Amino acid sequence: MGKKHHSKGSWDTKTMFHCSIVMFFLGGVATLTFYRNNNNQEAATSSNIKITLTTTDPITNPNIDTDINTNTQVFDHQRRLKIASSSSTDTCDLFSGKWVHDNNSHYPLYKEDECPYLHGDLACLTYGRKDSKFQQWRWQPHGCDFPRFDGKAIVERLRGKRLLFVGDSVNRNQWDSMMCMLHSSIPGKKRVSMGGLNGTLYTFRASDYNISIDYYWAPMLVESNGDDPSNHRLDHRTIRIKSIMKHARHWVDADILVFNTYLWWRLPVIKLLKGVGSLLGGPNQVYDEVDNLRAYKMVLETWSKWVHTHVDSSKTKMFFMGLTATHSRATDWGGNKNEGCYGETEPVMDDRFWESGTDPKMLRILESSLNRLKAKGVNVKLINITQLTQCRKDAHPTVHRKLWRPLTDDQQKNPHRASDCTHWCLPGVPDIWNELLLAYIFPATETAGK
Repeated sequence: MGKKHHSKGSWDTKTMFHCSIVMFFLGGVATLTFYRNNNNQEAATSSNIKITLTTTDPITNPNIDTDINTNTQVFDHQRRLKIASSSSTDTCDLFSGKWVHDNNSHYPLYKEDECPYLHGDLACLTYGRKDSKFQQWRWQPHGCDFPRFDGKAIVERLRGKRLLFVGDSVNRNQWDSMMCMLHSSIPGKKRVSMGGLNGTLYTFRASDYNISIDYYWAPMLVESNGDDPSNHRLDHRTIRIKSIMKHARHWVDADILVFNTYLWWRLPVIKLLKGVGSLLGGPNQVYDEVDNLRAYKMVLETWSKWVHTHVDSSKTKMFFMGLTATHSRATDWGGNKNEGCYGETEPVMDDRFWESGTDPKMLRILESSLNRLKAKGVNVKLINITQLTQCRKDAHPTVHRKLWRPLTDDQQKNPHRASDCTHWCLPGVPDIWNELLLAYIFPATETAGK
């Protein structure tokens, strides 16, 4: 009996020991699972763009009332975020991707003939373009899906705000796009006026919502011989490198500032006026000549000092658009010599393609300028559309635009010579720029908290 009793006690001890090991193992698994999930949640929270899923679609279901004060998302995310591999950050680079043709998608976001504000030089179908496939390409970032535009929610978030685009005609192109994207989502009175401030200010007003979406013509940001939007010289560039207040005093009351400057810096030499007595365009100008890259860096330094001194970045959101491609050399994509984008109906499908007119050194100068501002506590987000515009040789107006004078016989025989391969048809590529811009202006988590 005693031996039996001893044997039973030995078995209980072994059992308890094994059970303890099992419980310790299970507890460790649970702890690791908890920390893994917790880390994933923290990584998702730290992402620049948070992609969430909503179950309603105000665009396809007009009976749904979008109320931003009841936890409505700014974007109707029909597609979940897909991360190619697990990482500690799980961020989505919206600027790295490829173009995907998708005629079943929600593109175009509006119809050309339903936007009353569209400039004739961007209304390609109205002025004779026969194909419309260029409107059906969706930008697909690598490793994640793109948030879908929700005009009604954006309008609610813009209530009482001024969104101002500042820069050259490509920024005006983007301004046109933004107006057309939001037009049908804004009820009540709306009006557009042009010609304010000696022709430099274009304004869109939605009075019932107290929304202002404006564009200010300043192609070189500082004072230049291009300050008149309809009467300026194209064969040379002359600037006052430190004179920005002439323009900038009209920017300071904006809630959201979107800058660009690029196209006007591509001439090899820029003239810098010396002394206050020299007049822009006058006969007795005194100036230094510098190469365009040095001048570009100098003007961004002037602009940066103004931003740092005059803009409260805690109250005003600021963005700078990247460089945009100009498809004037068909040989870049295997086309004929002395031809450009005329007649092109398909994008370049190599997402690494880079056209010869875009100088990557200028992009690096811009990035460096914004990084120096960030080090000083001023955050200006780069909306880096440079790579995604490279492939879209099919998306320019060419000759399908409002022409201020008839084409000559030579231009009719050789339409390449009269083609606009710089600006972009609407609806089209600039709508994607605005989707990217709005994703950063109004992150999904910010809206959810309102």
